[in-house]
Amino acid sequence: MPETLAIIPARSGSKGVHNKNIRDMCGTPLLGWTISAAIKSTKINRVLVSTDSEQYAQIAHKHGAEAPFLRPNTISNDTASSESALLHALNWLQEKEKYSPEFIVFLQCTSPLTLAEDIDRCVEKLISENADSALTVASSHTFLWKNLSSGAEGINHNKAIRLRRQDMEPEFRETGAVYAMKTEGFLKHKHRFFGKTILSTVPPERSYEIDNESDWLVCESLLRKRIQTEKFATIPNNLKAIVFDFDGVFTDNRVWVDQNGNESVACSRSDGLRLNELKKAFPSLQLLILSKERNPVVSKRAKKLNLSVLQGVDQKSQFLDNWLQEHNYKWSEIIYVGNDLNDVEALRRSGCGIAVNDAYHCAKDASNIILDNRGGNGAVRELIDILLSTKLKQENLKQS
Repeated sequence: MPETLAIIPARSGSKGVHNKNIRDMCGTPLLGWTISAAIKSTKINRVLVSTDSEQYAQIAHKHGAEAPFLRPNTISNDTASSESALLHALNWLQEKEKYSPEFIVFLQCTSPLTLAEDIDRCVEKLISENADSALTVASSHTFLWKNLSSGAEGINHNKAIRLRRQDMEPEFRETGAVYAMKTEGFLKHKHRFFGKTILSTVPPERSYEIDNESDWLVCESLLRKRIQTEKFATIPNNLKAIVFDFDGVFTDNRVWVDQNGNESVACSRSDGLRLNELKKAFPSLQLLILSKERNPVVSKRAKKLNLSVLQGVDQKSQFLDNWLQEHNYKWSEIIYVGNDLNDVEALRRSGCGIAVNDAYHCAKDASNIILDNRGGNGAVRELIDILLSTKLKQENLKQS
């Protein structure tokens, strides 16, 4: 595979949307979404962020990208071109590391809907068609106009002839998300387009670029919908049981101890209310609390919620092997919800492992879904919302 470097310019500030490059979108800084797509790309060897801000550099590092230098102020202002940032990065790498990739991919973090497959396709086309430069585009059937002193005139159409969409010549709109090019040609021409330029099409729903608050709202809405869809996709189709850890899932993982040594915990009432709706929607679904904790508060809360409970279990995965066999269930048919080290094996083996938002990293890494809410603070309710939405979606598909 040819050596390919992704460069993501991300200067601080921004006038249209203040500090948009690090503003939170669906739980991740905007910059983080582009880094993630680049890292997942099968065509990219290195991901580098060019920024003038130490804060931005730290965020880049946190999300897995390199940020080995701070870009000079002279090429970090409103008038500086993106090409100047690319050239600076390439010159720095050549000078400091003697590194010169065969191809570079210029990615803009203002396009958070970009997927790794969009990057891969653009690079593949560049190579397979022996082109010099490539860019992502979306098909467009827009009628463009311009104002003249004599009145308005069509730009890409004759105003006297109204063509149907299917009769129009195909046109393409630049998305501003992905640009791929041969490094040697870019260093020579110092511009992203040179030589033979080709187009790589992306679907309209991934073609948005953020320039203002309205763009932000559109991208955020589409991204949230994608995240939800990805969550739905990991739910087992033949779901037989949900197994919950107790501490850190139904509780906020804290405990109060009085002067007599009696322990108490905090739970969310909203979780309990939503559990009743889950039971009505899935009457045959087995719900089990499986806890290492031996304190009677676990069984008392389970009784209050009318849930089965097994506590004092140290080796949860081994225990579940027997429990599943007794009930004639498979690991692939259950959801396991946890938050800690002793949940990791069960999270990995279950059909869908789910971690609460404040779970330990090892539990998150082992999970298919990481909830937006923390344990004891709506996490169980959020999971139930996902399951009920999935059921409704499946019913609508059957009716359509």
